[in-house]
Amino acid sequence: MHVVATAGHVDHGKSTLVRALTGMEPDRWAEERRRGMTIDLGFAWTRLPGGAEVAFVDVPGHERFVPNMLAGVGPVPAAMLVVAADSGWMPQTAEHVAALDALGVSHALLAVTRSDLADPAPAIATVRDRLRGTSLDGLPAVAVSGATGDGLGALRSRLEELVARLPAPDVTAPVRLWVDRSFTIRGSGTVVTGTLSAGTLRVGDELTLGGRRVHVRGLQALGVAHDTVAAVARVAVNLRNVDRDDVHRGDALRTPGAWTSTGLVDVRVDGDDLDSAPTTLTLHVGSAAVPVRVRPLRGPSVPPPEPAPGAGSGTTAGSGSAGGNSPARPPGGHGQFARLALAAPLPLVASDRALLRDPGAHRVIGRITVLDTDPPPLTRRGAAAARATALAAVSGAAATQGRAGNGAEQLGHRLLRARTALRAAELRGLGALPPPDALRAGDWLLDAGHATDLRERLAALLAEHRGSARLDAGPTVEAARNALDLPDRVLLLALVQPPLTVRDGRVVDRDAPPALPAAVTTALETLADEFAAHPFRAPEANRLTALGLGPRELAAAERAGAVLRLGDNVVLRPGADDHAVRVLDTLDQPFTTSQARQALDTSRRVVLPLLALLDRQLRTRRFPDDRREVTSTSNAP
Repeated sequence: MHVVATAGHVDHGKSTLVRALTGMEPDRWAEERRRGMTIDLGFAWTRLPGGAEVAFVDVPGHERFVPNMLAGVGPVPAAMLVVAADSGWMPQTAEHVAALDALGVSHALLAVTRSDLADPAPAIATVRDRLRGTSLDGLPAVAVSGATGDGLGALRSRLEELVARLPAPDVTAPVRLWVDRSFTIRGSGTVVTGTLSAGTLRVGDELTLGGRRVHVRGLQALGVAHDTVAAVARVAVNLRNVDRDDVHRGDALRTPGAWTSTGLVDVRVDGDDLDSAPTTLTLHVGSAAVPVRVRPLRGPSVPPPEPAPGAGSGTTAGSGSAGGNSPARPPGGHGQFARLALAAPLPLVASDRALLRDPGAHRVIGRITVLDTDPPPLTRRGAAAARATALAAVSGAAATQGRAGNGAEQLGHRLLRARTALRAAELRGLGALPPPDALRAGDWLLDAGHATDLRERLAALLAEHRGSARLDAGPTVEAARNALDLPDRVLLLALVQPPLTVRDGRVVDRDAPPALPAAVTTALETLADEFAAHPFRAPEANRLTALGLGPRELAAAERAGAVLRLGDNVVLRPGADDHAVRVLDTLDQPFTTSQARQALDTSRRVVLPLLALLDRQLRTRRFPDDRREVTSTSNAP
């Protein structure tokens, strides 16, 4: 199935043309038929001569019902622009074209109606001139009369050519069905309808609606029940145990866990200068229309995005004046960045296309490309300008991803480069895929280049720490995490690689002994002089205190290999254990503790822990009667 939306000024024959093509009445309400004017969305469908099924979303053309029009056009991939030959370009033609352009609709055709009442050639020429620089530039045109049927055959042929050019939808994508209508069927319950633009729906599926889980009780497409409906399709979904009052236009049925609602987004705006627009506008996306407060982010201006395949060269989406002689958009237009605070949260992802509209002035302000659905706070001076610079780095990839799925990894790369780190689920929620070379740490992701930069910063941090001659061997893991502005310690641990390692909760260089403060070095030199005469006479605690060697200083000296520490306040010079073994080896074997004490010229305070160390090193063996013998003079295992 293919879905095509109508567009055009009020009373230009959109519904008449759909009726002539399908034989169905698209206007659902008696009030619409009484007034001869479409007020809400209408739906009808037909099978083209070549066999393709086409469903039409017939939209209202009156300016008062533009929000209804946008609800129908938002999720639809193709459009049929309708212009009456006897009226030509009109105000709502301009606004509808601006809306289609802002939404990036490039697959379209022009139907010039009432060709039995006026020559269609001038209208075709005028419309094509007004469409220059829009996504609809160069669209094919057909002259037709809904009243007489002239040109309907040619229109059907053009429709077949149009739907044949539509890109294949991703039927494996997560579902996000924007609801455009809800009603109750006796015996069945609540039914919602929408245009399924991606993914597949199945009877029995569990979906989310707002904050609750719902189940699909039944599916219909083109009035026929189905067990499965794949995109693109007009679909009616019967929901189990859902009250009609719980569902509204603009809600979205979603695959659980695949979408995150947000009330704050950073976007790129292509169109009118935001300085000339009100600070409160309406965001139209899918079938939703939500008031937003706009905060421009001053920063680098960026060129317009490249046109979508098949589109013209322009990209700015503002509608200019709504007057009948207005072009579809103002000229020029570089991209701007802005932060939107939504009055109600919406399930958005990066690369989503939407539009900003000023309902008071009846004009489209610009095309919106969503860049970040979880933006950081702007609390410091200059944060807005810095944010605009960061957004400029991801803007191009988001625009590409909006047109083709192969930009998902590129978008992921740029998002990771713009942010310190992202969780994998968050990246997917932004409409991106993790780059293959991304560093994974638990459920976190780091861009590969960013990880290299962070490792260099970590090495510099450790070098700075050692250069400061602090007593500890390196910064704590938590201190290093904070210094690198990482959101989780698992990321810091993933960045540690040889020769760096984590020891006792600190990041250290295993190949480089820590430096010692000058005061500690001086104290150790004094001890070395004292050890020269009596190598096994450990200084008393008060002597260590007088030298400024407290527990922290001694621990640092031990890590640096500057002392042999036998206990809290029992220290000898490095290598004293080797010297002791050589002395003990000259005694008659086995020897007593007293004989060892006398040979080493020391006290029991020192000899007991020293002999215990030699026992652990397997250089002495202790007998049951507390005598020992030297088993090895080497410290090798």
